[in-house]
Amino acid sequence: MKPIRFVGSAKDDISVFPNAARIRAGHELFMVQSGRDPDDWKPISVIGPGAREIRVRDSSGAFRVIYVAKFEDAIYVLHAFQKKTQKTAVNDLDLAKERYRIARELSQGAKHD
Repeated sequence: MKPIRFVGSAKDDISVFPNAARIRAGHELFMVQSGRDPDDWKPISVIGPGAREIRVRDSSGAFRVIYVAKFEDAIYVLHAFQKKTQKTAVNDLDLAKERYRIARELSQGAKHD
């Protein structure tokens, strides 16, 4: 199983999800670790090649976990947030793009270790 690496505040961001959403997000990430697709996801190529968005819904609202699993060394969780509008906010996309760049650098560094 590939390890999960959280970039920036992604782990803390998931930890403040409501309990049901947090448990669901954890289950979906475990599925990714197991080599399967999450139950509800979509590609989000604007972030970078291989980036995906896990969609979690519960009575508290809609939550998103953006990750990339294409790197050999780990699954990188880039960003997690509660979605407040139909369209993903530009600042959430920009943050995920920056963290994608960081994840790529971390992954390339892992190849040389």
